[in-house]
Amino acid sequence: MNNAIEVSNITKKYREHTALDNVSFSVPNGSIFGILGPNGAGKTTLLRIINNIIPPDNGEILLFDEPLNDKHMEEIGYLPEERGLYKKMSVGDQVLYLSQLKGLSQKEARENINYWFDKLDIKSWLGRKVEELSKGMQQKVQFIITVLHSPKLLIFDEPFSGFDPINTDILKNEILELKAKGATVLLSTHNMESVEELCDQIVLVNKSKLLLYGEVDEIKRKFSKNYFEISFADPIDDEKILNWQNNYSQFVISKNEKNPNTISITADIPIKSSELLPLILQLGEIITYKEQLPSMHDIFVSVVQQKEVNNYEK
Repeated sequence: MNNAIEVSNITKKYREHTALDNVSFSVPNGSIFGILGPNGAGKTTLLRIINNIIPPDNGEILLFDEPLNDKHMEEIGYLPEERGLYKKMSVGDQVLYLSQLKGLSQKEARENINYWFDKLDIKSWLGRKVEELSKGMQQKVQFIITVLHSPKLLIFDEPFSGFDPINTDILKNEILELKAKGATVLLSTHNMESVEELCDQIVLVNKSKLLLYGEVDEIKRKFSKNYFEISFADPIDDEKILNWQNNYSQFVISKNEKNPNTISITADIPIKSSELLPLILQLGEIITYKEQLPSMHDIFVSVVQQKEVNNYEK
């Protein structure tokens, strides 16, 4: 089984509003897969369909090589963006109750509760009521509820909301560990830094349509602006740069004002490092060489804004 999820031609409408329009993609088994898009793009609708909460109007979803059905619910852990815990109920009773709904026996549930609350060093919370916890504390409890039954598929909708940087890093590490143990993770977030740190592949949806789909590294390379930064053992004098520029007019060189040993080069055509490096060596001994790829934040903004411009022009 190569893919945990196959999404084929999914369409979903609410009266006159189209939430998803013929969306298709595959999620490799054991990967972290990002579902990105601005507010109202259709991300939450897509996650709810994959979680079998609502049906699509058209299209099909295969989960672990089978058409999505009710029996898959025990194999899914879902952390929705809109959190929901019983405020007056103790944390321990609530986690025990919800874990048994996912098919765990009381013995298994208690063992898993002890493991996770020990692991996150929050065992003292078990006797407290939910209303006594901060937003971030409640978020940790809901994360545990999501993963407690060791699901094969984990769906996280804005999982870092309400977390400070320390707890965000803790959660990221837990997600990576779950992946290492074989879980497949769907991650919807506006935090593009987290996408770069965690995701193997992404889809970008906007106004119901899929705009971008593929591996994160390949997408970043696709949107490369052919921009390189190079540091040399010694400063490069202006005359040497000028002569080099005259010989290779397809490049533009900029010197770093704060560091005379560093230059940046922009190519007006795509070029591979194996082609560029021999040319740069004519300038001197290279200490560091790095292609500066665009961030996922920049790609996200560029693709969404360009699509909106195209729609306006139509």
